[in-house]
Amino acid sequence: MGKVLYSAAMSLDGFIAGPGGDAQWMTGYLGPNPEIDDLVPGIGALLVGRRTYGGDDPNRGTEHEGAFGGTWHGPQFVVTHRPAQPAPGVTFVGDVVSAVAAAKEAAGDKYVTVLGAEVARGCLDAGLLDEILVAIVPVLLGDGVRLFERPGGDHVRLERLKLTEAPTMSNLWLRVVR
Repeated sequence: MGKVLYSAAMSLDGFIAGPGGDAQWMTGYLGPNPEIDDLVPGIGALLVGRRTYGGDDPNRGTEHEGAFGGTWHGPQFVVTHRPAQPAPGVTFVGDVVSAVAAAKEAAGDKYVTVLGAEVARGCLDAGLLDEILVAIVPVLLGDGVRLFERPGGDHVRLERLKLTEAPTMSNLWLRVVR
């Protein structure tokens, strides 16, 4: 079975989206990123939260709309208690544990890539998150959705696997130490 990977672009002050889930802040920083480009073919399924699924796409209305700039296509599993209109390749699941199991089965030996802070936190809290890939963008947003919001949470040890650079960001790949 493949690994569960949380992947996100993050401002230097720790936000993956601006207030209200606004992702438009990323548009000025999108561009070639060999680390992400190499990752995309290794993704077998996406695991996303309801807010991310129905949220803001910095590429909306362009040929690059969709996951990873429109370069990834495949099964998506949305963790929610409020399913949206059915869509091809999208499965709505009521809890993180069941969603991870279904996504891992669909992904086979490829990554299940988590998009969305709440689902990532749920995976981490359930002991299901294996790795984290953060593309750190040189900007300070000041407010918004944090990469991880875990007030009162326990200490989580991470091991750096890789640090790479792209023209508009730096990539930090980590393993969750159990």
